[in-house]
Amino acid sequence: MNPITRYDPFDDFFRGFFVRPVDFGREAEAPTMKLEVREQDDQYVVHAELPGVRKEDIHVSVEGPVVSITAERRQNNEVKEGERVLRSERYFGRVARSFQLAQEVDETKASAKFNDGVLELRLPKKAQTQARKLAIE
Repeated sequence: MNPITRYDPFDDFFRGFFVRPVDFGREAEAPTMKLEVREQDDQYVVHAELPGVRKEDIHVSVEGPVVSITAERRQNNEVKEGERVLRSERYFGRVARSFQLAQEVDETKASAKFNDGVLELRLPKKAQTQARKLAIE
């Protein structure tokens, strides 16, 4: 025999309501730039994922062993007549990363390529100077 249970329609209505994440219009979090840095015998190869960024909005600087990448996504505010944006979860803004390599980079031979949202940097290692032994007179 089944026991008698009391049915409350509000229990079913609120069941799981507070478990689901609720978004109250917070701005989307700024994405991070995903990097892959590989070392070869004579150079470093860096791949940075920058989807939705134009080539003109990427800036790379190299100072010795420190590499800095800055990218900016710009927003198009094109709203057609009779249309309104109800929700936009796309991020617009600036993303930057800096990292230090084990050896200095030869800036004169460094190259950068941007294809399909991936920035590729080829950073040749600067030739290490050998310590000189001085002759004492």
